[in-house]
Amino acid sequence: MPAQSSPHALRPTQPRSTPLSTVLELTGASTSGVVPAEVQVTGIEQRSNAVAPGDLFAALPGARAHGARFAREAVERGAIAVFTDAAGAKQVGDLGVPVLVRESPRAALGELSAALYGNPSHRLRIVGITGTSGKTTTAYLVEAGLAAAGLSTALIGTIETRIGGKRVPSALTTPEAPQLHAMFALMVEQGVDAVVMEVSSHALALGRVDGVRFAVGAFTNLSQDHLDFHADFEDYFAAKRRLFEPESPIAARTAVICVDDEWGRRLAADLAGPVTVSTGETVASTADWRAEGAVTVAGGGQEFTAAGPEVNIDVRLRLPGRYNIANGLLAVAVCAAAGADPAVAAPALATVDVPGRMQRVERGQDFLAVVDYAHKPAAVESVIATLRGYLTAAATEEATGRLAVVVGAGGDRDAGKRPLMGAAAAYGADLLIITDDNPRTEDPAAIRATMHAGAQQIPAARRGEIREIGDRAEAIAAAVDWARPGDVVLVAGKGHEAGQEIQGVKHPFDDRDVLAAALERRLGSDQTTTQQQAQRSPQSSDAEDLTVS
Repeated sequence: MPAQSSPHALRPTQPRSTPLSTVLELTGASTSGVVPAEVQVTGIEQRSNAVAPGDLFAALPGARAHGARFAREAVERGAIAVFTDAAGAKQVGDLGVPVLVRESPRAALGELSAALYGNPSHRLRIVGITGTSGKTTTAYLVEAGLAAAGLSTALIGTIETRIGGKRVPSALTTPEAPQLHAMFALMVEQGVDAVVMEVSSHALALGRVDGVRFAVGAFTNLSQDHLDFHADFEDYFAAKRRLFEPESPIAARTAVICVDDEWGRRLAADLAGPVTVSTGETVASTADWRAEGAVTVAGGGQEFTAAGPEVNIDVRLRLPGRYNIANGLLAVAVCAAAGADPAVAAPALATVDVPGRMQRVERGQDFLAVVDYAHKPAAVESVIATLRGYLTAAATEEATGRLAVVVGAGGDRDAGKRPLMGAAAAYGADLLIITDDNPRTEDPAAIRATMHAGAQQIPAARRGEIREIGDRAEAIAAAVDWARPGDVVLVAGKGHEAGQEIQGVKHPFDDRDVLAAALERRLGSDQTTTQQQAQRSPQSSDAEDLTVS
């Protein structure tokens, strides 16, 4: 059977060699045979189709299949040994290479990967950002600030991985440990000083960032998400805490915590000497960094003063919304904690746009069209509040703009948030169109029905029109056709994503492109109508004159 094509991998060009006997010592694994002294490990990989010659293949138990099923392919690609558990060892059989066995191999994967690549995170300034919302935006802002302060930076996150200007799409918010430490080693080779990375709760719970030495850990907020994976909010919060609690092997040396919500305040109270950040009136007076005098500026951006320890810095953002003031303030505090002069870092924040986050789509239309990644109840509520604020500011005595929201919910994910998303969208929209997001393996109609039920919970007097259009492109087109001059159309949920997953197949679909096409069709239709009216108008006028005469 021919090998599959290898997924893109970022690895050091000059890999280290580690004796396999050392791997046995590091992991506490056992092996039935004698380990040849000359066997050297130059990398580690848990994806069989990404194995390179000299790799140790990590055959881990998975939710659907055991990685041992793919050990033969890994060996054919050049794996010199297999690292697995007892169940995996039985499946592997005799492939002519040593099989290293230990209980819970995933628990050793991070530290092992770090060691095989020479503990590269020890030579980098690693900034980890966690929380429910705002990780991506804050990461982009921090990277810009650190770069402005003269550091060579890299970015690892939901949208992309970027090293020295080279952009690689990200499959996971936080890569698995073997890929992560390999990337760190490559970054060290390329002279990177600081790495800004998003750290998801899945990554923390599953050990993907084990073995990483974080210089700074930042917390944005916590709201409902991923409760299909976590047992409850406490379990979700506990995963986030791993980045900060002193007893954690990955605890950041410095914690920067936004205390605008109860979870941030609780986290800060449990830590010794965290740096606290707040935009809120109730706790701002006691936070180390505070946002003061926030105002909206021309073009929809914002300005505020970051009041920190013995410093007041003017900050300008291109991004609208009070939640982005929190992201911007957190970014300034993180840059300072990472050793950058905040007065040098802060001006760079004004240059940052984040793909799929409050991203405007302009095709010459006379209303605002926006794509945003909001796919959680609190995020939907926040982005709608921001756009409502825009409409209020733009209102005149003659006209008050209206808001259309197109949104769906993903399948095979936290089902509990679906009615909450429907309610949040219905409460703020003049027109809510419930559509499909990534239904994955679920029945999309059932997902929409749950959202619709949540939307219906909002009293009729406090919500607008609700429609249900399963086809996402048709839903977007319907919102565009509905809009009048001065209105706002928000397409929420997918943001930067370039595909829609239906029954295991990812179809090309980018909200930004689909929205742009709908705008262009409308503008073309409007121009055609205007031309037709102009052509008919003289005839109509002549006829009226003849009638009168």
